[in-house]
Amino acid sequence: MRIPIARQGYPFIVPLGLLAGAFWALSMARAAAVFGGLFLFVVYFFRDPERTVPGDPKAVISPADGKVVEIVAENDPFTGKKSQRISIFLSVFNVHVNRIPVAGRVEKIRYNHGKFLAAFNHKASLDNEQNVLSVFNGRDRVAVKQIAGLIARRIVCWVREGDAVAAGQRFGLIRFGSRVDIFVPEDARLAVALGDRVRGGSSVIGFLQ
Repeated sequence: MRIPIARQGYPFIVPLGLLAGAFWALSMARAAAVFGGLFLFVVYFFRDPERTVPGDPKAVISPADGKVVEIVAENDPFTGKKSQRISIFLSVFNVHVNRIPVAGRVEKIRYNHGKFLAAFNHKASLDNEQNVLSVFNGRDRVAVKQIAGLIARRIVCWVREGDAVAAGQRFGLIRFGSRVDIFVPEDARLAVALGDRVRGGSSVIGFLQ
């Protein structure tokens, strides 16, 4: 069975595969095993499975795979309006491709340089290097924040301001362990609780009014 791989992973996958093959050809079994193991891990890390996106237009789709580690009242990072922030922690074993939570248009994108605290640290949402985007669906705005972690120090975002986007659409990734915050309106009805496991592109975070 073919494993779908995010194209951003190939600069890591190809060299590791070549090194593993070269060491094996030279009968250097230990080195081949080390690089072969790294090759398999990186392939697994950059996997990009297809997901079935819920069809409810009011549903807010999870932007990432992982565990819900925080749900708090917090102002929207762009508008300053009261909102609900749901934080999702991604371990190195989760799929790291990020997805758009609602259909609409990308209004704003902002990249902030910062620290590299562990992604599960509550200060990471404010202090760490991060990329924030806001999607407007004609009535509501939903923001997503990609946060770099202690290991994950490379945020990738391939949508641009003004782009029309679909719910569940891939828009970026964070390499090697990270955290994603999603900001929904104050009156949105949440469908997740602390400790829940979610899947990007298929799990429903909540419902817009």
